[in-house]
Amino acid sequence: MRFISFERDGKAVLGIRDGEQVRVIGDETLESLLARGVDLREYATHHASEEKVPVKDLKFLPPLQRPPKIICVGLNFADHTSESNYAQPDYPTLFFRVNTSLIAHEQPMVRPAVSDSEGLDFEGEIAVVLGKGGRHISKESALSHVAGYSVFNDGSVREYQFKTPQWTVGKNFDGTGAFGPDLVTADELPPGVKGLRLETRLNGELVQSASTDEMVFDVPSLISIISEAITLEAGDVIVSGTPSGIGWARTPKLLMKAGDVCEVSVEKIGTLKNVIVDEVKA
Repeated sequence: MRFISFERDGKAVLGIRDGEQVRVIGDETLESLLARGVDLREYATHHASEEKVPVKDLKFLPPLQRPPKIICVGLNFADHTSESNYAQPDYPTLFFRVNTSLIAHEQPMVRPAVSDSEGLDFEGEIAVVLGKGGRHISKESALSHVAGYSVFNDGSVREYQFKTPQWTVGKNFDGTGAFGPDLVTADELPPGVKGLRLETRLNGELVQSASTDEMVFDVPSLISIISEAITLEAGDVIVSGTPSGIGWARTPKLLMKAGDVCEVSVEKIGTLKNVIVDEVKA
């Protein structure tokens, strides 16, 4: 199933995609359902109403607006590691995103108004949403902890990313973490999303393209390794890494500016689209 979170009358509403329509389920959020241990398919089957809303009329929200944790993985494609002038790590490079950085499909991605930044870079990725948590999760059982998958654009303010050895600030400007539009349940996709094509387009031009088979650490490995140190929770999001082609690594640099349109597509999951706008300071 494909779950979509959207806003209606100032409230978050949950639905399931039915072609170009969305069947309304209700106003309980995905994070709430996952925290309660609800089987999403069973819940949707029993709670979906006959009311349908055209997809084109939706005001999208991120699939989860306030996930417990957003754990991002850097340098998880060897070609991206090489273009970034790093040695390939033998352990996942982890950093966190905060909820206030999240935006939805078709919402503007904000190029921040900071004087010492040239712009905003794109990073197309796959988001893994956990249906149940745990500690010391084995690699063999890791995929049983996954509720579904979505698309992510890890918008990065590069100058701020590299101001310190930790990348946190450059990855957490408000309005830079695009997430959505659908949460696709794991049973509809290959195990661990193996063999899917991930692509990013900027103003229609293909700038990133790779297979998920090229990940250095696959989805089961990421879940297992992270859980060695951190107790994972239902609703946690793991943003699993970007392939080569980022704008910062190009000559000349290809950074996003106001009016640009960035689209991240993942085979069988969908396309996440955002227009870039400049931040307006109050």
